[in-house]
Amino acid sequence: MSDTPPESPDFDAMTRDIAEVPAVEVIVTVAVNLMSAAAVKLGLSEEGEKYKDLDEARKLITALAGLLDAGATEVSSFHAAPLRDGLKSLQLAFREASIVPDDPGQGPGEKYTGPVFG
Repeated sequence: MSDTPPESPDFDAMTRDIAEVPAVEVIVTVAVNLMSAAAVKLGLSEEGEKYKDLDEARKLITALAGLLDAGATEVSSFHAAPLRDGLKSLQLAFREASIVPDDPGQGPGEKYTGPVFG
């Protein structure tokens, strides 16, 4: 084991870096990260069932729906439309993966998007 303490992060540089990123890019990046995490928790990754956790997927999908609902007016439709399509796909995948499906309007994120049908 090394006696050398780990380097502390350069918070000033990190602050400068984030200050240069447009808000739209931050919102889209967060949305894509939520989408990716939800897909993994739905068992849609290469390892499928190993990481499947529908309770966690529900939380991630609901957070994504809330972000898109709140941020839709802040990002252009160029960015919002594909994110909404991805959200709907995740909501439908959740419905398919559920043993006991939620009632229409009660699925993950549907309080923001309304009922989702295939």
